[in-house]
Formats: sequence, C-alpha cells, structure tokens
Amino acid sequence: MIQRSPIRDTTGFALAKVCKAHRGNVSEQLAGIGLHVGQEMVLVELWDEDGLRGGELAARLRVEPPTVTKMLRRLENCGLVERQKDAEDARSFRVYLTEAGRALRGPVASCWRQAEEKTLSGLGADERQALHGLLTKMRGNLN
Repeated sequence: MIQRSPIRDTTGFALAKVCKAHRGNVSEQLAGIGLHVGQEMVLVELWDEDGLRGGELAARLRVEPPTVTKMLRRLENCGLVERQKDAEDARSFRVYLTEAGRALRGPVASCWRQAEEKTLSGLGADERQALHGLLTKMRGNLN
C-alpha cells in the first residue's frame, strides 16, 4: 500500500497548488492579449513607476537580473517597453513603457479581475476580505 505523504496535509502544499492553478488561469487570460504570464508583472511595476533601472525591476520582482534582462528583451520585441542608457550611470539602463505598453493597463487589469473572480467564486465578501488579510500577513512573514 502506498502511504500518503504528510506534506499533502500542510497549508503550504495547498497554497502551492492554488498558486499553480491560479497562475495557469492568469496565463490563459493573458494569452488572449498576447502576453506570457509574468510579463504583466514587469508592466505593473512600470505602470507604477516608469523609467526604473533593470536592477530595480529585478529587486521589485524578486528575480535575478538575467531573468529581468530576458523578460525585457521579449517585451521590447513586442514593442511594449524600451531600454535607454541611464543618464546618471552609463553602466546601467532605464526601462520605459511605450504607448503600446501603456495601452495594456486596462486589458491586463481585466484579465486579473476575471482570474480573481474564477479563483474566489463561492466566497462571500467577508471571506474574500479575510483571505486577503491572511495572505498579506503570510507574505509579510516571508519578506
């Protein structure tokens, strides 16, 4: 008889499974507007503060700089961002949204709203608020 792993009974395991399913759902939504999952996270940071340095983006996204470089290359090829040399530091560059990149703000928000509705369907307003609060606390624990 195969014994079930006790890891399956942890909250972290359940959270990991939910995250994976949610990521797949977001991926499907974003594909409809020509983005790969994760690319919207770069855009979100730039919508909040355009002209970030590559290193700043890496820190905010909690990924390694080469990962950001690869993501930016793809976003540049799609015409959504452009890199320009930093006037204050010739060794680094700043990333700016193009008009096409700025225009995706509404469609990306719509994708995330649809994914959220699917993910949270069946939960009442109080449950949604409580879940959000708990996840925020959990994130704080890990930061």
